[in-house]
Amino acid sequence: MKQPAGLEPRLVRLLGLVSLAMFFESYDLSMLTSALKHIAEDLGMAEDELGGYLGTIRLGALPALAIVPLADRLGRRRLFLASLIGMSVTTAATALAHDANTFVACQMVMRVFVVAATSVAIVIVTEEYPAAHRGWAIGVLGAIASSGHGLGALLFSQIDRLPYGWRALYAFGALPLLLLPQFRRGIPETSRFVREQARATTRPTHWLAPLVALARTYPGRAAGLTAAIFLVSLGDVSVFQFTSYYAQKVHGWSPGEYATMFVGAGAVGVVGNVVAGRLGDVVGRRMVGLTAFGLFPLAAWLFYVGPGWAMPIAFASFVFCQTAGVTILRALSSELFPTSHRGTAAAWAMLVQTIGWAVGLWAVGLGTQWGAAIAEMTTWLSTGVLIGGLLLLTLPETKRRELETISHEDGGPR
Repeated sequence: MKQPAGLEPRLVRLLGLVSLAMFFESYDLSMLTSALKHIAEDLGMAEDELGGYLGTIRLGALPALAIVPLADRLGRRRLFLASLIGMSVTTAATALAHDANTFVACQMVMRVFVVAATSVAIVIVTEEYPAAHRGWAIGVLGAIASSGHGLGALLFSQIDRLPYGWRALYAFGALPLLLLPQFRRGIPETSRFVREQARATTRPTHWLAPLVALARTYPGRAAGLTAAIFLVSLGDVSVFQFTSYYAQKVHGWSPGEYATMFVGAGAVGVVGNVVAGRLGDVVGRRMVGLTAFGLFPLAAWLFYVGPGWAMPIAFASFVFCQTAGVTILRALSSELFPTSHRGTAAAWAMLVQTIGWAVGLWAVGLGTQWGAAIAEMTTWLSTGVLIGGLLLLTLPETKRRELETISHEDGGPR
């Protein structure tokens, strides 16, 4: 994560604060993977119902499509801070869930704020960083954020010792509320948004207006990116979601053994964010994304079908591939569209990802209800990641190009 030479100190501080906020977002999300077995047993969720429950939780992020476009009207900073508050409160509320339906409801609301915060975080970094280092910055954001999964795994390893078990893990998610004054002081509005607000002579009259304008202005880019994100999300969620459950249920691993693999192998995998960001600035976004997504299904197959001793190797491999590929998708989803639509584009990307996640988990649920094994379903669905990678070749290359040269407000490249 070596800092590029000549980078302004204010940009370094901004990246640090936004990444810290997203660190807790990843921690919150990690609980549903690490503690799934304990949550299911405590709340009476049957194995053949897990796919349905998890898919429904993922769909909870759909209302974010109505919220994130506000970043193109009210500002990036306001929406980001409000989303952090909502995310922290609803994560803590999850700890109080008394049955499966209450748990699902709390997690669905939490997803709204998680999607909003993540979308706006990417926009903030994209708009503030210069073209030569934009990929690096998005990669660092992803790497630090992903480390929240590591903290979640470490705390999960002590789940049998913690008071209230998995509930204590969710209660810890309220910590960002204590850091809110630092976030308010250190995260300003982006300069590009300020300039766009001063330049624009009219304002959208309806929250859906930016989304309609996005589809009309860049229909080809929007369609290609939509298909790629959907297929990648459908494939990668099924692989990741059941790693802890599969390791404990099929191979008899303890929480500590899973946490050791997650932290050790996951640390190797998280490097994929920075590697992809830097290579994307040099080699190009499309080829880096295609390579990462092309290798993902092989690593997934090794984890679920290969021998037990190979699981940590496979885990590190597909985490590396997934984080690398998603870094590219995040960069493209914010770079390919003009400032007036950028928040909306980020929201649309997260919406499509949410739908892909839900469909993937529902597919696993249906498959297991029909008699297929979890390992069989996850490996089949992982091929969607490869197809999504191929679709990146249909999009324009954005490496080392300033945002204003990639698109403009009236549509088409300059």
